[in-house]
Amino acid sequence: MRKAKKTIYLTEAEMSLMELIWEKGSLPVKELIQMADRKLDWRRTTMYTVLGKLIDKGLAQNQCAVVSCLISREEYDNLQRKNAIKEYFSGSLPGFLNAFVREEKLSAAELDELEEIIKSYKNAHND
Repeated sequence: MRKAKKTIYLTEAEMSLMELIWEKGSLPVKELIQMADRKLDWRRTTMYTVLGKLIDKGLAQNQCAVVSCLISREEYDNLQRKNAIKEYFSGSLPGFLNAFVREEKLSAAELDELEEIIKSYKNAHND
């Protein structure tokens, strides 16, 4: 998998097809066409159109009639979280956390868990 560093916005259709690709990791294009037909009720041409957009965005590839993902679901989700913090909180994780805790009522257990995460991070980076 490659490291994605740019902002990636997916339409609902692109996300639906990407979910199918992530489910398998790698699969023959013929199988993806069948899955898209069965699960999304898409025609072959629709699948190819959306797949082309995913390829252009650097999320998938189609080589020798085998479609595979170039970024894992976890990497995609992490990228989306980082971009949201960058876009809405000027890249400030403390700013995000402050906004979140002001809006959410956290239990004592959740606060303890957050403290433990921070403590663990500090210990890992002080060595």
